Amino acid sequence: MVRLLITLVAATAAWSVAAQEATVMTSDDGVTGAEVVEDAAEEDVGAEMDEDDVPVLLVVDATEVTLDDFLWTNRPVVVFADTPADPRFREQMNLLTSRPEPLIARDVVVITDTDPEADSAVRTKLRPRGFQLTLIGKDGDVNLRKPLPWDVREITRAIDKWPLRKEEIRAQGFGG
Repeated sequence: MVRLLITLVAATAAWSVAAQEATVMTSDDGVTGAEVVEDAAEEDVGAEMDEDDVPVLLVVDATEVTLDDFLWTNRPVVVFADTPADPRFREQMNLLTSRPEPLIARDVVVITDTDPEADSAVRTKLRPRGFQLTLIGKDGDVNLRKPLPWDVREITRAIDKWPLRKEEIRAQGFGG
């Protein structure tokens, strides 16, 4: 399974970041991002920890997963385009990978789909036309669809307004 990972060094449990490590490179499809890591082992999907217990933002291809894989565990942010060369797709991926810390703190997993011909289960369920950014809650409900890229600040503000996220924030405030 090919995954795009951004490695972070968390200074505290509140996800304040002491340092950020990423190897910037351009993949075969022209998307500039962080190090592309190939992992042959089958694992649970979601925000994961690497061998040094450092939180990472997981980016997966829609052909490898279904939305049900993340039910009640993660908030999928799905980025659709008709081709990886779409400037909006490239901009969105750069925005997401440039500031992954707030997304990790909100249990976000990024799902990408740039091949309409592959007809993934995610594409079939959400039925995008061209570029689309879709935010999905842990309960599986589609909460937001946007035809243009959004930065991490806009995404996290939208997520923080959802009832389940408000509940999580309250629980964290009470030491839970």
